[in-house]
Amino acid sequence: MENLIKWRKASRSANDGSHCVELADLGAAVGVRDSKAPEAGHLVVDRASLASLVAIVKAS
Repeated sequence: MENLIKWRKASRSANDGSHCVELADLGAAVGVRDSKAPEAGHLVVDRASLASLVAIVKAS
């Protein structure tokens, strides 16, 4: 299934390849992984939790 997931690099990730976060639409949830280590797996986060995290990060 991992090969069927379409990953998208976050627009705020560094252009030099470091500090890259990728997201994937998993339906009711979102996958989050480090693009430098995709073989390490990914986290599955519900959409509301991810939205809350993004809001906190933007506010800081």
